[in-house]
Amino acid sequence: MSLDLTSDERHIAGGGDGAGMAMRIVAESAALLGAPRLIPIASTHVDGALYHGDSGTLFAERLVEGGARVAVRSTLNVGALDLMGCSRVRLEEPQRSMARRMMEAYRKLGCEQSWTCAPYQAGHRPAFGSDVAWGESNAVVFCNSVLGARTNRYGDFLDIACAISGRAPDFGLHLQANRRASLVFDVSALPQTFLASEIAWPVLGSLYGREVGNAVGVVTGMEKIPGEDALKAFGAAAASSGAVGLFHIAGVTPEAPDAETALGGVEADVTIRVTPEMARQAQARLSTAASTDRIDAVAIGSPHLSLAEFDTLEQLMAGRRLNVPIHACTGRHVLSELDRDGRRKALEALGVVVVADTCVVVTPILPDRADGVLMTNSGKFAHYAPGNTGYAVLYGSLADCVESAVSGRPVFTRLG
Repeated sequence: MSLDLTSDERHIAGGGDGAGMAMRIVAESAALLGAPRLIPIASTHVDGALYHGDSGTLFAERLVEGGARVAVRSTLNVGALDLMGCSRVRLEEPQRSMARRMMEAYRKLGCEQSWTCAPYQAGHRPAFGSDVAWGESNAVVFCNSVLGARTNRYGDFLDIACAISGRAPDFGLHLQANRRASLVFDVSALPQTFLASEIAWPVLGSLYGREVGNAVGVVTGMEKIPGEDALKAFGAAAASSGAVGLFHIAGVTPEAPDAETALGGVEADVTIRVTPEMARQAQARLSTAASTDRIDAVAIGSPHLSLAEFDTLEQLMAGRRLNVPIHACTGRHVLSELDRDGRRKALEALGVVVVADTCVVVTPILPDRADGVLMTNSGKFAHYAPGNTGYAVLYGSLADCVESAVSGRPVFTRLG
């Protein structure tokens, strides 16, 4: 199938400026993907501003030099530096300067200085059914599943090219036919006490991703409607352990008023009946530490903590000082609320290290320890921390994380 560009798209692609470069990248990507055309998009969320090497910085600066500007609303995912000055990033020169130059280039391109992996909690919420081009796996799955907007998993640096051109390839999850669930993920056999707990969502998301890969499924058997933070945790874990871009939950997410609708009236290809043992094994896999007799750090906020999650953190801490620091990663939209009420200073006085604009698994913030043990309540942190930080992981609930940080050793609450 050949790609059919409009006359305007061909004209832009023929230019020698930054806009022409961006349009050519999108068009050539579309051709490789077998898309018949490009479609206009309403917004982008750009993941490509995280420093992984000098080539990314030079690419962004080339776009700036070519006069490129984003054509649609474009928020930015986390960068490699905490520009708010909350935490100390151990990135050394010349990488530090290159990371700063990269972040500055994306500002010059017209992107919003959001620097968060949870733009949907910072006011960037595309309308149901709208086409967008988002990067960052958790943001993509939340956008598709919870908001009902339409995006594929756009990688670096196709995301900024889509932002500048205002176009995306017409393929994948932009197409209604590809959004239909083909399998059922039935959790009705799990205890309701577990399903009602915070810990269930990263665990089930991790299991879901491992089981379905990149397929679209519908979750059934939920008696209680989960809040956005629970859906955020589920999607982030599913997108980390698998390649999930869209999930449905019957009676919860907007394209699944019931399982039959999510399946498009067609019988499921497969039904996965989740047993308590499957859930226990999934939870156990999130911990990689060989022993549970000590922790060196606690990290929460992947995806970034919401204001409601900070409320819960404060309630659980109850004014107690920490013996092990809790690194609490969040966006500047939440940071401004914490600063307005003096809450950040109060948390920091008790031993919380607030991390803004970035997180501990994408840039060096945690102390350099060859045998470090990190405790977290994040399925995404649990997945990436061993490889990205060198720390082994202990997974627990937020309450477990707080009690462990207070006591200085691992503390776990067992669910019945």
